Amino acid sequence: MTKQPVAVIFDMDGVIVDSEPHHEQAFREIFAEMGYTDSHGIHFPDYYGRSDLALWTDFVAMHRPLKPIEELLEWKQQRLIDLLRRDEPIFESLPELVANLARRYPLAVASGSSHRVIDEVLSMGGLRRHFQHVVSVQDVIHGKPAPDVFLRASTLLKVPPNECCVIEDSAAGVQAALAAGMQVIAITNSLPSGPLSKAHHVVAGYEEIHALLLPSIP
Repeated sequence: MTKQPVAVIFDMDGVIVDSEPHHEQAFREIFAEMGYTDSHGIHFPDYYGRSDLALWTDFVAMHRPLKPIEELLEWKQQRLIDLLRRDEPIFESLPELVANLARRYPLAVASGSSHRVIDEVLSMGGLRRHFQHVVSVQDVIHGKPAPDVFLRASTLLKVPPNECCVIEDSAAGVQAALAAGMQVIAITNSLPSGPLSKAHHVVAGYEEIHALLLPSIP
């Protein structure tokens, strides 16, 4: 690391939980039920790291569905929760990394998901106990790639932004963390290294994160 951090902030989707395929599945199922199986016009990787509201706003602009956006948001959120409860797709090496980091650093989650979805994920494997604070896109004005969720996490942790390290998997998340003035480790769970190249470190696995943040612990 350029500078060893004082606190670590985790993104959730694509970092803690392998949820990007589940987000896409939830949207695709709903689009099909709305009659847009092959004509929804959404390129899902463009929305990695961004909020459901961002995707639904673009969908509504294209198709003008009869349902209000609040109902669309709730519909997709419940579908996603059902899929996550069924599969519990926490990344295999993630719980050990979080437990080890929590012994040395204060930890937070800063996510583009709603609190309800975050709560569901962190209840899996008892992960919630390791995180001192949880920030949702619901808590801030602007979602990623704006820095708001990370700055809010920094405030709650009482650690200056330049002493925080963010673990991300999306280009929007990397951009947000850099805008917050934080160090960034990007993991290639959802995207190849190219779109993540502005991060301070790009890694392929959790053991590399362990080596960066806990260099003295084998």
